[in-house]
Amino acid sequence: MSQLSTYTCHTCGEIHHDWPALAFSSPLHYDNLNDQDKETIATLSSDFCTIEDGETVDRFIRCTLSQLVNDHCEDLQYGLWVSLSEKSFKDYKDNFNNENHEVTYFGWLCNNVPGYQSTLSIPTTVYTQTDNNRPLIVPHEDFDHPFVKDYYGGITKHEAEKRINEMIGLIND
Repeated sequence: MSQLSTYTCHTCGEIHHDWPALAFSSPLHYDNLNDQDKETIATLSSDFCTIEDGETVDRFIRCTLSQLVNDHCEDLQYGLWVSLSEKSFKDYKDNFNNENHEVTYFGWLCNNVPGYQSTLSIPTTVYTQTDNNRPLIVPHEDFDHPFVKDYYGGITKHEAEKRINEMIGLIND
């Protein structure tokens, strides 16, 4: 496989020389809805998503995760969605523009990360950040999943570039 040294951004169309963040524009739960349900029972913005299906309401927020790359000076960045409880979602939304709001929440990972079998429902701790930066998520270390093991043990540059190429291929399809 060739080294990934440049890529064309699907958002801005420009060529970049650093690694892109592997970002998901919505949680998988939203992606799995048909077009009519997306219009009638779901609400999606760049930072929040809700799906109201009868008595059930699912609540999601967009977060970041930084994956250690052991043999490289740059880490692999992810833009992922997690589901929160009603109480945590309300607190986060109520304080969304509060630059000094720092709390932690429990969340479930809600995207399938390339390179792994299902990564849905990995338990995470969500750390809000000052200056209105997106929250950071950290998977629970005691959860037995290859993604969690890689998070704590790191991955190789080759593996990071493989994931980037796979994700870029999904975007361009």
